Amino acid sequence: MSASSITLVPLRNGRWAFVLVYRGVTYPAQGAFTTQLQAHAAGVAALKGLESRR
Repeated sequence: MSASSITLVPLRNGRWAFVLVYRGVTYPAQGAFTTQLQAHAAGVAALKGLESRR
């Protein structure tokens, strides 16, 4: 199993983005979501997409 993580970061405009770490690679912050829950759900979906490409 590969090491992966999703980190939620607040943006300056009050919105939220997610940062993915997958297989040691850190992907830049993505999104401008209004809630942490939306950002987390999008991060999980993006991570599942990366994992399915293996």
